[in-house]
Amino acid sequence: MKISGFSMGKNAHKLYYPMRYAIESILPIVDEFVVALGDSDDDDETRREIEKIKSNKLRIIDTVWDIEKYPRGMEHAHQTDIAMKECSGDWLFYLQSDELVHEKYLPVIENRCRELLNDKDIEGLLFKYHHFWGDYQHIQDTHCWYRKEIRIVRNIPEIHSWESAQSFRKIPDFDGINYRQQENTFKLKVAELDAYIYHYGWVRPPSVMQNKIQVFSMNHKGRELVEKQIREKKYDKIFDYGNLKKLTSFKDSHPAVLQPWIDKYDWSGQLRFEGPARSLNPVKNKHDKPRYRVVSWIEKYLLFGNRLGEFKNYRIIKRST
Repeated sequence: MKISGFSMGKNAHKLYYPMRYAIESILPIVDEFVVALGDSDDDDETRREIEKIKSNKLRIIDTVWDIEKYPRGMEHAHQTDIAMKECSGDWLFYLQSDELVHEKYLPVIENRCRELLNDKDIEGLLFKYHHFWGDYQHIQDTHCWYRKEIRIVRNIPEIHSWESAQSFRKIPDFDGINYRQQENTFKLKVAELDAYIYHYGWVRPPSVMQNKIQVFSMNHKGRELVEKQIREKKYDKIFDYGNLKKLTSFKDSHPAVLQPWIDKYDWSGQLRFEGPARSLNPVKNKHDKPRYRVVSWIEKYLLFGNRLGEFKNYRIIKRST
């Protein structure tokens, strides 16, 4: 059995993505790790950080991003596909540059891959998620945050990254352009994994978070809209994470490889632990919009944590663990 790891990014270190540590978190159980590294700015340190890993498993592919050709976040999926199609394993393990795996789950993942290697009905493996918010002690678990997602797929040519690279689908006769294609796409048949992905995409110094959101919005919503928002001074204020006391506390440990990154945490004085629960940003996060706040309240207090209309981009096939 061979497992390939893969990821993609551009200006990852500059935008405070712990990409090096994401790679290191699963390196012990993969036979190779392919990184599609975009045309980053001169002051970005991502390549140098990755090269510090010093592993012959690691391979970097240089790419050029084209947001005009792949708008609405599709360049993320395109770059993911570039890395994935360079992988040679039986199983392909995708981590975004802000996602890590705790070392306690590595044997669980490796054993599950071995158990299901010859079960050709299974096209992917489904992970649970911890979405960290603001610091390393609080997580988002309301309606707008996905609870599970596919991160390991079988090496099948028809499987592609989908929409903005959150997930995967089978797309026969794919044109290589429209990653948001709905018609003639098929959800993967997946088995569940008793393991978590630790998602740190919203743990950044507040000033850096504003820069990240600005870049992310440009990739998803277009340069014209973001430049309008900049003129309207929508990104001038330091990012507000809201009242963190209102969130779920995280009491467990973090992946050991992330400790040097965690040691850089120095923005606790810029976080809020009182006042309004919602974030007070000019550009609202989805979970702060009134509609979703109401839905989250209903789910938490009336439905005992069950989700209303939860989107699931997969078909779970029951397999014993």
